[in-house]
Amino acid sequence: MAMRVLLLVGVLLFCFTEVSSDFKIGEELLHPGQEQQLLVKGANRRLMQEIDCGGLCLQRCSVHSRPNVCHRACGTCCVRCKCVPPGTSGNRELCGKCYTEMTTHGNRTKCP
Repeated sequence: MAMRVLLLVGVLLFCFTEVSSDFKIGEELLHPGQEQQLLVKGANRRLMQEIDCGGLCLQRCSVHSRPNVCHRACGTCCVRCKCVPPGTSGNRELCGKCYTEMTTHGNRTKCP
């Protein structure tokens, strides 16, 4: 019986140290003057970056021949992939597979 209690206390102590170390990591990442906000979302409570999709897509689509269409597609890709490549064109591979492999119903690349 004493062995079970000791084992239970050990497991609880281990769980408590894991939770408290995650909390410290979150405190270190959240600074008052930070440009991008970090949010805690989902059931597993991981820190996710919230980016300004509107501003980044305006910059990305500023010289596009159809800026409204570009901005709408860029916004969708930004929300889903949490990334907008730098510059006004190219550099799509910097955002990874999510951004480069998203396609339209016509099987054309969606993200500008």
